[in-house]
Amino acid sequence: MTSEPAHDPDRPDRPGEAGDAGPSPAEPLAPDRVDPAGAGTASAGSPTAGRRAVRPSGTSPRFDDDEPTTVVLVRHGQTTMTVSRGYSGSSEPGPPLDEVGRTQAAAAAALVHRVGRDLWGDIDDPSEIVASPMVRTQETAAVMAARLGLPVRTDPVFQEADFGQWQGLTAEQIEERWPGLLEPWHTDGHVRPPGGESIADVGVRLRRGLDALRAGGPRTVVVVSHAVAIRAALGVTMGAHPGTWSQLRVAPASVSIVRLFADRRDEIAVAGAPSEGW
Repeated sequence: MTSEPAHDPDRPDRPGEAGDAGPSPAEPLAPDRVDPAGAGTASAGSPTAGRRAVRPSGTSPRFDDDEPTTVVLVRHGQTTMTVSRGYSGSSEPGPPLDEVGRTQAAAAAALVHRVGRDLWGDIDDPSEIVASPMVRTQETAAVMAARLGLPVRTDPVFQEADFGQWQGLTAEQIEERWPGLLEPWHTDGHVRPPGGESIADVGVRLRRGLDALRAGGPRTVVVVSHAVAIRAALGVTMGAHPGTWSQLRVAPASVSIVRLFADRRDEIAVAGAPSEGW
């Protein structure tokens, strides 16, 4: 599932895009404008004047001044295993990015660099980069670091699912050796591959990682991770059943954004936006 991150008919985010004559995404809405959270117009002298004015149309409504921790989730670029459609998990450090993957990582870095600038203007500029320890995520994060001018911190909580004995195998090979097990791994969410993690297991781990970022207070953190892990991050943010998480499309080098509030009424701002074509 991809989300057009800045295509709102009430508030065009792309420079020069046709639309109304509202403020640019980097500028807060004036307090006398209609509250984009849907609470009506706040007069200049009212207690709510300007309170939610910086939240653009379409965001989840809030009735307080709480500022979130924003997590920009970036999937690594393409590898040979991406092309072969093998299950490439956390039990092996490789493979590295291929040539296409390196190009995708650069495109993802360029897109993330625009966060808080001319895209998603209500979000602060990224101030941290965290990456899974896998080679492909470390390489993607290094490209991010060069573009953003930030160091990379490694955290295994954001690594990919452990596929156990399925590691390196394609769906066809898994089905041949373990008939009828792969589909419920995706659709039930609690089935484990031999020696590996269920999708729900990955969700528990990702929840722990997101909560640790939340505890650090309001800021924007870039997390370079993997398809199943990012689906899990989106799934636990929504409170959705683990069996539904595989319905989220998370392409190589795609960008997803979650906003974590103290009261846990969290928001998914972007899910699986492609990094190319902007």
